[in-house]
Amino acid sequence: MLQQRNNVKYPNYMAYEEYRRSLKCRPPTPRPERLRKTAAVLGLSKRARLRLEWMIYFEGRGRRSAIRTARYFGMGVSTFHKWRGLFDDTNLRSLESRSRAPKTRRGRACTPERDQAVIDLRKQYPYWGKMKLKVIYESRHGEEISSWYVQRALEHYRLNQRKRGKKKGKNKIKSQVKKRISECARVPETGFLLHLDSIVLHLEGVRRYIITATDDHSKIAHARMYTSHASSAARDFFERMHYLLWDVRNVHTDNGSEFHKHFDNHLKDLKLPHFWSRAGTPKDNPSNERFNRTLKEEFLTWGNFRKDPDEFNQKLTDWLVEYNAIRPHQSLNYMTPLQFAQKTGGLSTMWSSST
Repeated sequence: MLQQRNNVKYPNYMAYEEYRRSLKCRPPTPRPERLRKTAAVLGLSKRARLRLEWMIYFEGRGRRSAIRTARYFGMGVSTFHKWRGLFDDTNLRSLESRSRAPKTRRGRACTPERDQAVIDLRKQYPYWGKMKLKVIYESRHGEEISSWYVQRALEHYRLNQRKRGKKKGKNKIKSQVKKRISECARVPETGFLLHLDSIVLHLEGVRRYIITATDDHSKIAHARMYTSHASSAARDFFERMHYLLWDVRNVHTDNGSEFHKHFDNHLKDLKLPHFWSRAGTPKDNPSNERFNRTLKEEFLTWGNFRKDPDEFNQKLTDWLVEYNAIRPHQSLNYMTPLQFAQKTGGLSTMWSSST
């Protein structure tokens, strides 16, 4: 009667009883298989799964022998004992690799005087890197300092953030049949090749133009702002640059309109070869492009822009003196452009008096 009553109340009672009896008869899942399935569900790393295989072999064919297990997997016995002690079959994540960083770390070997000197240099030159600050520190204080010390000091006092300007899209240049810079054979002499370029600024509701120039060998640079982008402004700039570097033998520009007409005619009057960049190839003028980036990052980004060209050019001249006479250059083995030019015999030691 009870079975009939259960069948009426639970129509699937007999099927449930059969399922329960089948569970009692089913053999339990082997331990190795259960551990491997658990590791797959937990998503253990490859190294953790390998260590799990060590434990499975140790409990099975290893016959509880650490030496035999270590020999089979090609590892040290001490390594196996280490992970055997950490193994927890209820938490397989215990086989994951742990951080190897030391718990107690060595502090900075520093002095307040040195740190203060580095801080003062960073405040004076906030746009220079650790190598340039190292050179300036050694020249001022007469003692050696490592670039790593400067780097650690900047990081410790959080002075390593450098302002960078936003990148702008590149304008495509129409190709023209001209004498290209790839045809010029370079000679490592100051004044042999002069690169010119221009920067267009849209700031504070006005448009201004900065024409820049760099010497290919010594990296001596010059720049000046104009309100016009005409070729007459480029000619005026070249006359000023030619006064500073009187021994100019070749001139290289891009294909901008400011380097045509008056500028090109002036070069023909001076009988100077005029080389042009290939269309859409800024890598033809890498030194000048790098100077333009430095001018933006180390001068314009730091609030030195002025609408008045005379006021702006005065501040720009002060920065150019710093760039050519004080700032170490990595490409020049951390010498200034003037030092490099004088060392290589390109300039007289009285050159600076003409500035």
